[in-house]
Amino acid sequence: MTAVAALLQRSGRRILLATFAVAAIGSLLVPEPFAFGQTSADESSPIFGVKIPAGYRQWELIAPSREAGSFDELRSILGNAISMKAYRDSALPFPDGSILVKLAWKQVPSAEFAEAFVPGHTTTVQVMVKDSKKYPSTGGWGFGRFIDGKPVDETQHQTCFACHEANVKEHDFVFTRYAP
Repeated sequence: MTAVAALLQRSGRRILLATFAVAAIGSLLVPEPFAFGQTSADESSPIFGVKIPAGYRQWELIAPSREAGSFDELRSILGNAISMKAYRDSALPFPDGSILVKLAWKQVPSAEFAEAFVPGHTTTVQVMVKDSKKYPSTGGWGFGRFIDGKPVDETQHQTCFACHEANVKEHDFVFTRYAP
């Protein structure tokens, strides 16, 4: 570990990469009380009816991300097999059946390595489901945002597509790029 620490101290860029790696690994290891299973019928998102997908924590990592500013979060974006194939094939638009899940945590300094940040408490689980017939008015995507396994209110869900439409329409309304 000392050699790794020495390498990371040589460059701020390497520290940032290490932070993302820790976040990605943490996304797979940090237990969540609502991480497994699916939300019940009354716990689907307003407007879209999206639920937290069963078994999503075993999906592949698409990429880690960091949200600065007031969010100050580390995030990991996971994809089901359909979305992963689309990413690998560079196929846009994403096919129906694609599901993306974003896990978000407040970032906290690592107790073991002062230059790194690791996931702290969970903030949200966010879900995007591609179904062009069910969601034609929102680019074929349905959205769900959950805190402690419960969907947030309708007002917050009304902001989902507007943000994606304004910023990433050319990438089928998806922010995250695949990091192989």
